[in-house]
Amino acid sequence: MHSHSVNALPNRRTTLQAGAAAALAAVLAGIGETAFAQAGQIETLKIVTGFAAGGTSDTLCRRLATKLAPEFARTAVVENRTGAGGQIAIQYVKAQPADGATLLQTPTSMLTIYPHIYKKLPYDPVADLTPVSVACVFDFGFAVGPAVPLDVKTVPDFLAWAKANPAKANFGSPAAGSTPHFIGALLGKSAGVELQHAAYRGTQPAMLDLLGGNISAVSGPVGDITQHLPTGKVRILGVSGAKRSRFAPDVPTLLEQGLKDMAFSEWFAMFLPPKAPPELVARLNASIRTALAATDVADGLATFGLEVMPSSPGELAELLRKDTARWAPIVKQIGFTADT
Repeated sequence: MHSHSVNALPNRRTTLQAGAAAALAAVLAGIGETAFAQAGQIETLKIVTGFAAGGTSDTLCRRLATKLAPEFARTAVVENRTGAGGQIAIQYVKAQPADGATLLQTPTSMLTIYPHIYKKLPYDPVADLTPVSVACVFDFGFAVGPAVPLDVKTVPDFLAWAKANPAKANFGSPAAGSTPHFIGALLGKSAGVELQHAAYRGTQPAMLDLLGGNISAVSGPVGDITQHLPTGKVRILGVSGAKRSRFAPDVPTLLEQGLKDMAFSEWFAMFLPPKAPPELVARLNASIRTALAATDVADGLATFGLEVMPSSPGELAELLRKDTARWAPIVKQIGFTADT
């Protein structure tokens, strides 16, 4: 009898604890469901990019999609809405509900340079998007091909050669009004050389023309150039970062070659449609950080010359503000406008 009552105590306590735990679990489940309902119960997450499949922007989206499902949404798909140098994708995302089902991935120049070169943009870079996180950073390279003599070994060498050979003083870039276009234009201005610019639909078509000797130089993302180094026909004369690129460690920066103020990097960043709720932004930011921290993601992006670099939503907003201000006088100095 005595032993029975002693045993009864822990049983009763266990029952109470179990009851309390079940009640707590029910409350937590309720909270979880409410939060999920508020976030729009994301079945399918659409990651939208303004660039074609196979490029760096698309690659980043696909690698993120594999990690954001099932963690953030049940499934994740990539949608390529190309055209107008990335504007179509931004215009599409700004019109979507901010429920977490649509996420934009874009290079930042569409938000920091375009306002200075287009009189009429179909979006407001600040009001029409909610910053979530920077995803990665990349530098640009300035490369020459078979059209340029082998004794041209530096960017100043190239500019001197271009001055002496005005018929061949040209370069290609992935798009008019892009960062690499402006890097080439600034290089020409710095040496008083008229460098003719050829705009391509991406860096790869420009690289093919470079390899064929049809253009003298290409300004484009480092990762788009390094993949052609094994041909032996391409030489990178300089890189645009504040320090040397780990993807081309032997190549001096433009700064090291005496070209002052010539440090430029570009960011790929993630945005939700306007007025996204702060809890949703925080949840998505945490999911993106986790995805980018995965070794296979970081290593995969490195093969494209992309350095993983997540940020807080506030840091991304501040980066855009600073970059927009920095580009205003540069665009004015170059005198380029995209409105024809």
